[in-house]
Amino acid sequence: MRPTEIEKESMRIIENEIGEYCGPEENLAIIKRVIHATADFDFLDNLYFSKDVVKIAREVLKNGATIVTDTLMLVAGISKKYNLKIICNVADENINNEARNRGVTRSIINIEQAVKNFPNAIYAIGNAPTALIRLCELIKDKQANPALVIGVPVGFVNVIEAKQMLDAIDVPKIIAKGRKGGTTVACSIINALLYGLE
Repeated sequence: MRPTEIEKESMRIIENEIGEYCGPEENLAIIKRVIHATADFDFLDNLYFSKDVVKIAREVLKNGATIVTDTLMLVAGISKKYNLKIICNVADENINNEARNRGVTRSIINIEQAVKNFPNAIYAIGNAPTALIRLCELIKDKQANPALVIGVPVGFVNVIEAKQMLDAIDVPKIIAKGRKGGTTVACSIINALLYGLE
């Protein structure tokens, strides 16, 4: 099978296994992409979408957006077909030094620096719950007002708590509830939003 045929058949299988879906159609396109990337049908139930978030996100993206991420893997995975500025400075030596001096994660410093320069960006957190917690704190302090927050960190420590913090804040958001998530999920969400612009 050709690559396009493989993807088409994969989507047919996913749609068949999902069956009837009662939510907004634009949300389903995102869910299917995440399931396609993870082969995990739990995302049908555990992806949370704030009201009209897909429409809001695509409006921002079509005008050329800045996306701040918590991992370089996510930077690599986002489609380069669109006019996007993608920021992730976790490997920067100054950020590493400050994180070491303060005894915090590099992801926290990365978010703090990004908020200073891009308070209204799209923030995509797929790996580090500490990044999501710090972002939520900065939103509460009115230092950040993101156009969209994709809060899908994966893991066991402070992951659920970070997502609950985001859930309590009034910003456009997509959340993977519970422990599940990851860079692959964050990347799938962004690319699915971008594909909807075509």
